[in-house]
Amino acid sequence: MSFQDVLSMVAGLCVFMFGMHTLSASLEKFAGSRIEDLLNKMTSNPIKGVFLGAAVTALIQSSAATTVMMVGFVNSGLLKLSQAISVIMGANIGTTATAWLVSLSSLAGDDAAGIMSIFSFDTIITIIAVVGIIFAMFTKSDRKKTVGNILVGFALLMFGMNMMSDSSEKLKDVPEFTQFMTMFSNPILGVIAGAVLTAVLQSSSVSIGILQSISNQTGTVTYKIALPILLGQNIGSCVTALISSIGANKAAKRVAIVHLYFNVIGTVVFLGLFYLVTALVDIPIVNERLNAVGIAVIHSCFNILATALFLPFTKQLEKLACLTIRDKADEEAKMPILDKRLLNTPAVAIEECRNVAYKMADLTHKTVLMAIDLVNSYDAKIAAEIVENENTIDIYEDKIGSYILQVASKDLSVSDSQSVSGLLHTIGDLERISDHAVNITEAAEEMHDKKIKFSKAAETEMAVMTAALKEILDMSLRAFFTNDIALAKEVEPLEDVIDGLRTELKNRHVERLKTGKCTIELGFILQDLLTNFERVSDHCSNIAVCLIQIKENSLDTHEYINELKKLEKSEFMDEFNDYRSKYLLPD
Repeated sequence: MSFQDVLSMVAGLCVFMFGMHTLSASLEKFAGSRIEDLLNKMTSNPIKGVFLGAAVTALIQSSAATTVMMVGFVNSGLLKLSQAISVIMGANIGTTATAWLVSLSSLAGDDAAGIMSIFSFDTIITIIAVVGIIFAMFTKSDRKKTVGNILVGFALLMFGMNMMSDSSEKLKDVPEFTQFMTMFSNPILGVIAGAVLTAVLQSSSVSIGILQSISNQTGTVTYKIALPILLGQNIGSCVTALISSIGANKAAKRVAIVHLYFNVIGTVVFLGLFYLVTALVDIPIVNERLNAVGIAVIHSCFNILATALFLPFTKQLEKLACLTIRDKADEEAKMPILDKRLLNTPAVAIEECRNVAYKMADLTHKTVLMAIDLVNSYDAKIAAEIVENENTIDIYEDKIGSYILQVASKDLSVSDSQSVSGLLHTIGDLERISDHAVNITEAAEEMHDKKIKFSKAAETEMAVMTAALKEILDMSLRAFFTNDIALAKEVEPLEDVIDGLRTELKNRHVERLKTGKCTIELGFILQDLLTNFERVSDHCSNIAVCLIQIKENSLDTHEYINELKKLEKSEFMDEFNDYRSKYLLPD
């Protein structure tokens, strides 16, 4: 085997790895929030968890990515360890899909001749590559580009596999290599070799692909040699999750440990049974040579049988993980708001940002309502809670904002990019609303300290304004929670009504000043309250308009609002008049 052959093998490995990366990333991008939807359907039913884990891993072509996702979910408190265990088992099954994809190259026949050669495997892969390039480079649709990248990634995977196979063909004539492969008949050496190779490459799919390419061309890989290496590769795949769990909480560390235990115990049990049976019974097949398909069969059988064996013992695996990583009696769990491990799957990270933003919105809603109620019934404890809530909301904005910027640096689809932009704008509006809640609280505190209050007429008028403010706040946040565009479009007419109420209330206050029914001091407080009420409604409008913009691909907020009033003037004015009648000030 010449130096050029070695270089060709390395080049083939590089193409294979790049193809695997491209295929995995593109499939993940294409799946988008479907991954999140699948995982959200998880229940305490372990069988369902296995199927979900297998489906997600088959989608994104990486058991390591699925396991790291589980570490992130458990670390964030979104899943329990018991739920994650069955998903990890399913991930081991799902990862075998890659070995079957790679084995396609060995299914191609060499007997194609004449016109039938157009149907050869190499020709089909070339066609797939050409179609992929056309989709990736010459279409405008983001979804079609992603499909193109999937096809290109698959083609590169196959081309790399063929390059490695062609380069390794001459290895069968090298006596030293044959002697080296027979070393792995020793199961311990085989397991170690498989684990180390996978740990270094950070991908069991790649290491199994290398084994498949060698088996196709050299004829030196037998069942007896392949089994320990394959089981060792499963163990090596645990390294990624173990590294990912560094710095996570104990529950998340247990996820990685369960993955390791599942593969280590499975390897011990199945290798023990294999060598016990072969010692008692002469099975000729164990010394037969394997091709890529045979390796895919062994890989799938082991993971399916291991899952079937351990699935009834998920609670015992959980207890074993808890015994390995113990809780301290005085330790207080501190869950981070968002987990950086989820950044490896941007679509999932965006959904978790959204979930945390919902919590931020809930707290903002509660805080504003508390502040409004203080105007008529001041309570120092509630006032302190409002200030504390506002500080918490500031932290929410800071952490979500920083996290979103990290997500934005990833390769996102158009819809995901729009979601990131929308969330960034929305959390800013939520934070500003909480600031106005504190301003309202300060105005209420001033009235309480000075023992002054509004006249009966002013109280009645403020009650109308308050009711309108509560409705627009509730309406805009419900639209945000449910992504209800029809509801979002009802916000702007009410915002215009609130603007009108503010102007009318100011005019009425001036009239009362002239007749001596109100004081200048109360006028300043009233002006402050009305300004903050109106600003809250403005931010509610911003949240609703942002939802509509994302749905309708509009950019400029002011331009959009103007167009809304022009193009839908009749409908807009009907809603405006309905709200104006509903919140009509008393004479």
